[in-house]
Amino acid sequence: MELANVPHLASSSSFFFSSCTCRVLCYRGRRTGPGAITVFAAGSRCSADSACSEPIEQQNVDPLSVASSPANTHRYRRRDFAAVALLPFLLPNVDMASAVELYDGSIIQNGVRNVLTKVKAAGVLRLVFHDAGTFDVGDKSGGMNGSIIYEVDRPENTGLSKPLKILRKAKEGIDQVQQVSWADLIAVAGAEAVALCGGPEIPVRLGRLDSSTADPAGKLPEETLDIVALKTSFSKKGFSVQEMVVLSGAHTIGGKGFGNPNGFDNTYFKILLEKPQPTSSGMPIGLPTDWALTKDDECLRWINIYAEDQDKFFADFRDAYTKLVNSGASWRTA
Repeated sequence: MELANVPHLASSSSFFFSSCTCRVLCYRGRRTGPGAITVFAAGSRCSADSACSEPIEQQNVDPLSVASSPANTHRYRRRDFAAVALLPFLLPNVDMASAVELYDGSIIQNGVRNVLTKVKAAGVLRLVFHDAGTFDVGDKSGGMNGSIIYEVDRPENTGLSKPLKILRKAKEGIDQVQQVSWADLIAVAGAEAVALCGGPEIPVRLGRLDSSTADPAGKLPEETLDIVALKTSFSKKGFSVQEMVVLSGAHTIGGKGFGNPNGFDNTYFKILLEKPQPTSSGMPIGLPTDWALTKDDECLRWINIYAEDQDKFFADFRDAYTKLVNSGASWRTA
């Protein structure tokens, strides 16, 4: 198995290694619970020595907690370094950049989980849309590049300083173990927000580079756009009508009135098929752009599909989210 063939961050990442040279190194993604990376010896015994009986040892390690202890830090760093150093010799076809990337993914994921709650999920997910949503296919400007940290004072980004502050706290902890770009952090955090609220688990490719300047202003679709202008805006970002509709389903969480504000499901589409009703605060449900979708036959067809089939919504949202967080990204090279 080549690590180069597993280039994405899944639910969590686990390295399997052993001090015995007759065992095989491999990688497998696996969710083991909040804040834990599972590290243990695994593999087949050496065919040349069937008497090999090294005991298999399992430990659950939180790298962010380990970093706070000098003694533990030294012990685990020395062991991890030895394991990674052996990779080129035991697996000559391994892409070392991918191996490091996978390990980084677990650290990023655990750091996000330490600060994220369901109540904070909608704001964090909104950060993703407002960072990546500046992408323009025509001039290749904008996209998922972390530039949102320079743009929070813009009117369209009102309210994003709070989720940004939450992720800044996560970044401070993660950077003590391994440097992470804002673009990667926001992309992973958005996926974690979706999963935390009951939505699909979304693999996230890592390696994005951050911009050092703000993206051009006026690139995000305004909340008051009619359906023609809305479709044009998404088209300029490289998204189809179907992708526009499924990404709009992210409004199912938060305070827009589409069912449980902390539950990621297909309630958004079900409510769009009903006549808009005031929320308990007397405010209309959703945004004008949400209801604009119901005035277009093609959009309405997808709304009906997702209202009837939540699994289809989850699968299509996973694909569209992946495309969104890769839009306009610049990637580091080995």
